[in-house]
Amino acid sequence: MNIDKSKKRIAKKVKMGFKGYPQLSIAYFGDTKDIATEVIVTFTAEEGAEPQNQRFASQSDVREDEVIQSALVKIMERTDAKTVLEVEGVAIKS
Repeated sequence: MNIDKSKKRIAKKVKMGFKGYPQLSIAYFGDTKDIATEVIVTFTAEEGAEPQNQRFASQSDVREDEVIQSALVKIMERTDAKTVLEVEGVAIKS
């Protein structure tokens, strides 16, 4: 799946807002606010359930990495996530 198609599918699901569980949360991290070198996907099956995290990292910007963005779409599909949340911007890694 190409990068633009992946980004559009993720953005479309994010725009739908909260629709219940299962829920995915996507957060980007980097050394600066310009380049995200890491993304953490948090899956929550139901309210009150223990969240599960999966981390992807790259030397370049993960938001422009076709393989990583395609993997995020596959996770969305496999988990049948009703809600997808995306944390705005890039958080600085500590």
